[in-house]
Amino acid sequence: MPRALVTGGAGFLGSHLCDRLLAEGMEVIAMDNLITGNTDNIAHHLDNKKFRFVFYDVTEYLYIDGPLDYIFHLASPASPIDFPTKPIQILKVNALGTHKSLGLAKSKGARFFLASTSEVYGDPLVHPQTEEYLGNVNTVGVRGVYDEAKRYAEAITMAYHRYHNVPVRIVRIFNTYGPRMRLDDGRVVPNFIGQALRGEPITVYGDGTQTRSFCYCTDLIDGFWKLMMSDQTGPINIGNPTERSMLEFAKEIKRITNSPSEIVFKPLLTVDDPKKRKPDITKAKAVLGWEPKITLEEGLKRTIDYFKTKIHVH
Repeated sequence: MPRALVTGGAGFLGSHLCDRLLAEGMEVIAMDNLITGNTDNIAHHLDNKKFRFVFYDVTEYLYIDGPLDYIFHLASPASPIDFPTKPIQILKVNALGTHKSLGLAKSKGARFFLASTSEVYGDPLVHPQTEEYLGNVNTVGVRGVYDEAKRYAEAITMAYHRYHNVPVRIVRIFNTYGPRMRLDDGRVVPNFIGQALRGEPITVYGDGTQTRSFCYCTDLIDGFWKLMMSDQTGPINIGNPTERSMLEFAKEIKRITNSPSEIVFKPLLTVDDPKKRKPDITKAKAVLGWEPKITLEEGLKRTIDYFKTKIHVH
């Protein structure tokens, strides 16, 4: 039975990845120090003999008993609210954590998967973003701790690939949503849904014309699986190319939740916040045969149902 290690395994995406790997018949070790992850996300696997949770900081010396076939490195705070509050941890987990995970992959002869991000493109000057676009990143801005950390993670991953012949896969994740997102995530989906369910004003920053393209979590994980099982090194964009403005998005959530909330506008929070974000997934379609399947309506309904169980509505 193949064995996989998932760093950040108790996180939003890490836990969905654990679900998929177990469903595919793998033995799974989920590792997390829980600074943004939550054991509630993996509680349904804790009595599964094929699943093990290890509470650990992946930036420390990394050792796993026995054989290991796959390492999925997902550990990292990834929300904009984490950038000013956890900047050192973000830099360390993507620099030291990636280094330690690659060293483990090298010693075990395991295939290594790096969860990188569309943030490597920064505030893009080309639209939509292809994998060949080199990015427009402010290294000294508040977001730089995440953007640059992920760019470094990609660089060291390729160094291990070229110098040590470690088989690697690099995915660039675009905006993703779904059950198990943190309520205090600070991102648009939990913000809007939380506000709509509580009947609070839905806050749109700026004029609401900035765009995002939202991919449902299980679609994204399917892309992870197809990439890891392919012969492609990447980087490969995985995301949903259907682009929507923040204002459209707020209206959609208001409609589905049947909320009395009014939509209000506030000034933009950060200067480096990307105005547009849309993946070019030509490569994923061509070489992986992957594209998203779940509609925004269906995905939002599932996500809203999840948040209803977490939010205390008066």
